[in-house]
Amino acid sequence: MLTAFRAFAKSWVAAVLIGLLVVSFAVFGLNDVFRTNFGGAVIVAGSRKVQPAEFKQAFERYKADLDQRFGQPIPLEMAIERGVDRQVLTGMAEQASLAALLDKMGVRAADTLVAKQIAQIPAFFDRVSGRFDKTAYASMLAQNGLTTERFEQDMRDEIATQHLQSALFEQFEAPRAYGALAAIYGLESHDIGYVAVQPQNVPAIGLPTDAQLQAFMDENRAQLLRPEQRVLTVVRFDPALAGAATTVDPAELQKRYAFRKDTLSTPETRSLVQIAAKDAAAAQRIAAQLQAGAEATTVAKSVGVDAINYADRPQTSIADRKAAAAIFATPAGAVRTVQGDLGLSVVKVLKITPGRQVGLEEIRPQLEAEIRKEAAAEKVYALSQAYEDAHQKGASLSEAAQKAGVAAVTIGPLSKDGRDDRGAPVAGLTQKLVETAFELPAGGESDVTAEQEGRYFAVRVERVIAPAMPPMAEVKPALTRVWTQREMMKRLQAKADELSVRLSKGESLAAIGAGIGVQPVRVAGLDRRNAGQHPNFSPDFLTKALEGKAGDVFTGQIAPFGVAVAKIEATRPGDPAQLALATQQTRPQMTGTLLQELVGSLRAGARNSVKPKVDANAARAALGLPPIDAKADAPKKATP
Repeated sequence: MLTAFRAFAKSWVAAVLIGLLVVSFAVFGLNDVFRTNFGGAVIVAGSRKVQPAEFKQAFERYKADLDQRFGQPIPLEMAIERGVDRQVLTGMAEQASLAALLDKMGVRAADTLVAKQIAQIPAFFDRVSGRFDKTAYASMLAQNGLTTERFEQDMRDEIATQHLQSALFEQFEAPRAYGALAAIYGLESHDIGYVAVQPQNVPAIGLPTDAQLQAFMDENRAQLLRPEQRVLTVVRFDPALAGAATTVDPAELQKRYAFRKDTLSTPETRSLVQIAAKDAAAAQRIAAQLQAGAEATTVAKSVGVDAINYADRPQTSIADRKAAAAIFATPAGAVRTVQGDLGLSVVKVLKITPGRQVGLEEIRPQLEAEIRKEAAAEKVYALSQAYEDAHQKGASLSEAAQKAGVAAVTIGPLSKDGRDDRGAPVAGLTQKLVETAFELPAGGESDVTAEQEGRYFAVRVERVIAPAMPPMAEVKPALTRVWTQREMMKRLQAKADELSVRLSKGESLAAIGAGIGVQPVRVAGLDRRNAGQHPNFSPDFLTKALEGKAGDVFTGQIAPFGVAVAKIEATRPGDPAQLALATQQTRPQMTGTLLQELVGSLRAGARNSVKPKVDANAARAALGLPPIDAKADAPKKATP
């Protein structure tokens, strides 16, 4: 069915939507986008370029997401081997191509719209005033390795893409027939009959010979080969292990409290309305009307100005400092004429929310923890410097650690993914430490290397253990068990295949079962909703049972250890009332799936039109990897 749904992306509806873009591209012309100049860029797509640093950031974000989903760090080499870098390159090339084409077509977001969107991002707000702050904006971008020009260009491209998609796909909904097809597919039920062939129904398996096990090992060499392992000596400089002083100087605590109390406290806020006045007479009339209960908006319009409303704002949010001081000295409910640095105005205070001053005792634990953390960081730094001094004077890693007064710990053997001989993660390791260790030769020592949260380490490779097959004696019990299970499964499958031929030729399940002393089992009403209620059926069995038609004979594995010879005895459509309900329930999901397909086609079509230039070696260099050897990858000529 998914194939049928995807086929819609190739239908006349999708063709019209994508065709509109293709025609637009042809009208505006695309010749100049092919004349690109890499200039060190990873991707060049028309007017858009992706620099190595941008690609690296995108790759690291994507890999971090994969690490989180898998619950453990994925080594860089494995990620590259699985094509993660190519996936990121493809996605960025399509995105850049679409942005370049939209720009060429004249679909551009106005500067005012971009500025408005950016000003609504909470990460760029001043914490005190709650307003957009240019300094916070530039600082946040710098922390994430972005420039304002690049961020605003990305924002402009994103807005343009969203507007295009909204124009093309607004009110789009999957055809009702698609929901109906999905409902019919999901509610169709099958009646299945089967006979289970289990180990007691076939000849027993004897113990394998050493020659058979050796052949089995050779056959599964890739799975059994132990990776390269290393034995390491590690010196850590960790604030948690530094043993910083447990006492805190009261004077330092008081000094820090005095510096921090304003930012940790909650300021008083007020809700008020302010109306500008041209002179004292106008101010008097405005004040009289406000005191009489007139609406501020009406009063402001009568004098040709707009009323300024402040809702729960601190004093710092009022730009006129002199006026702010007077306003925050006015009681709730009062109307007052205020002379500020920026002019005369009348204010009415609607509500006052008192501020809250944080006392020393309330934040003592927090401040003491900060002081201890800083003291530990200073001690760690001093220890690392003492180690570095000794190491640079010729002391080995262990000798330098002893002179600095820190411990040198031996770890391993461990593999490049940080696991021991049994495949268990080695405690206390970080990805950076392991990566550093596996970049060193045997006997090599690293410099002091910084990690997160003020931690440092130095590592020495004591021994490199080359990849090797495990000894037969060590893996013989497990190997025997797997070999026996495999041979038994072969016999079970062979017997099931023999019985399935007889079943296909017209013998009944009862006769086939009687031949091996097994009663047939029947399952009525098996469908895609209740398939999960049959955990004894393997996914392969369920697929064959649900995808087949009445009369089909098949075999499939079943739990705990057996192969079933099965026949689809009947198929029935779903209940009409349920079909109607399921059609409506499935339609939104179908709409989402089709929209994803159409957006994907849109991006792919943009890439095919622009033909972006992608420098794979520049991308690899950004990740610290060697270039691709074109000669090694090129097909070799046949020798005469």
